[in-house]
Amino acid sequence: MSARVAGPDDWPEVAALRHRVFVLEQGVPPELEADAADASAVHALARDDAGTVVAVGRLVERDGRAVVGRMAADRSVRGRGHGAAVLGVLHAEAAGRGFTEVELHAQLTARRFYERAGYEAVGEPYLEAGIEHVTMRRRLV
Repeated sequence: MSARVAGPDDWPEVAALRHRVFVLEQGVPPELEADAADASAVHALARDDAGTVVAVGRLVERDGRAVVGRMAADRSVRGRGHGAAVLGVLHAEAAGRGFTEVELHAQLTARRFYERAGYEAVGEPYLEAGIEHVTMRRRLV
């Protein structure tokens, strides 16, 4: 399974998957799901054998930090490595930009996924878009 940096032509599929997962499945308001950072973010995606985008994520720089976000996997492929492949691309992109650490706001239900990827929780859980999250960080070495 492979993942890669998304190009402009991939954006409709990236946006559609995020909408399905965040807005339709999780009830995140559409105005919170898409934001101005999308324009400058590095987006990554994974496709299934049929060529359908099944996992996505993005990397932004915020206050001098590399921040991973908008990680989403289609329900049909969760637990099959597509999200981990996307995360690997985003880690490589962050390292290539000189960052030595990445941060993300993990939904509590995804905390174990990120721990398996080397992240550690920082601080206590909090609500973001009506969903419990925890800030997590990982060294890039």
